[in-house]
Parts: sequence; structure tokens; C-alpha cells
Amino acid sequence: MVPRVPVSVDLVVLTVRCQALSALVWQRNKSPYEGRWALSGGFIHLDEDLPAAAARVLAERSGLPGAAVHLEQLQTYGYPDRDPRQRVLSVAYLGLAPDLPASTEAHMSWQPVSSLREMAFDHRRIVLDGIERARAKLEYTPLGAAFCPPEFTVADLRRVYEIVWGRSLDPRNFHRKVTKAEGFLVPTGGITARDGGRPAKLYRRGPAAILHPPMLRSLKD
Repeated sequence: MVPRVPVSVDLVVLTVRCQALSALVWQRNKSPYEGRWALSGGFIHLDEDLPAAAARVLAERSGLPGAAVHLEQLQTYGYPDRDPRQRVLSVAYLGLAPDLPASTEAHMSWQPVSSLREMAFDHRRIVLDGIERARAKLEYTPLGAAFCPPEFTVADLRRVYEIVWGRSLDPRNFHRKVTKAEGFLVPTGGITARDGGRPAKLYRRGPAAILHPPMLRSLKD
């Protein structure tokens, strides 16, 4: 007899809040791993595919109904001991969005990823994989703009890169790189002085799907 293995989806939802890269998590109140932070997740229904299951968990379990969150499949986790209760196969999804609101679910909260040292199950590993995916995608795609509002300054975008990459960037070199990347930024014609300094141009995300040239972390500013 072929064993049946349950399939779940787990969501690594990342945003930038209070100048920190943060993940949406909840604190378990029962064993196993009572008191530890955990990702939002749930088992798939027999009549839904994986993207639909991820969207449902985002709305129902994460408490972000209708939120404009970029969801993409991250990785599948299936080693035998990942859940001490039973064998479970998990398909993790990565969600990225700008400053998201507090969850409508009272048990969910945003926590800086730097504070998530110990988590339930293998969720720490999944979070780290999600962070690395986000960092890598900032190099080759315009995904950094997904953390920004519809209109933003180059300084706004630089802060996203600094927070996600965890390093300081030279403002002038960053400005030169992002404005020369084909199709990355489109000037809106507007300006803002909301940071209290000199007026800065406002941009929106352009049509590019791949950054050329890329914004490589390995290169010096």
C-alpha cells in the first residue's frame, strides 16, 4: 500500500516595516514547539491547485485579505523529520510587498527577521531561504520596487536594498546604477521633499523584467 503524505503550503511573507525586513509569523500556543514563532500555513484542499492554496492561506490564515502581495513558489520541503507528528510535504511560497498593514488575525504579527532565531519545525530554514531568494532577486530583477509605494524616490529604493541586503550603499553610485538599468525606473514628472532635504524626483516601476546591467551584491559600490 502506497502511503499518503499530506501536502501543505507555508508562506514566507516579507515586507519592510520600521526600517527592518520583517516576516509575518505567529507564536505557537501548544506542542510541538510551544512558544516558538511559526509561519502561516495550511493543508491544500483536494479541489485546489498550489497557487490557489497559497492565496487562500494568505487571506484566511495570514489575515491579509485583498492585500497586493507578490506570491511565488519558493521551494518544496519533504525530509522525513520536519514535523514530529507525521510526515508532511510542504510547498513554501514567498510573498513580497511594501509596508503591509497589521494582520486582521490577532495571533499574527510582524517580526524583524533578525529576531527569528528559533522557530517551530523547519520554519527558520524556510525563512532563510526566502530571504536569500529576495536578496538574489533584487540583483537581477526590479523586485526591489515591489517593496516601494507606487511612486517613490531613488532614496526610497536605496533604503529597500540596504535593508534587504543588510549593508550600506553609496547614494551616488546607487543612483547611477538604477537610473541606467534599462526599463527599471520611469520618471513620473513629480517631485517630493518629504524627507526634509532637497526636492527629489519621483519614479515608478518600469516595464523591465530583468535588470540590465544587474545590481550585483558582489560588486563594490
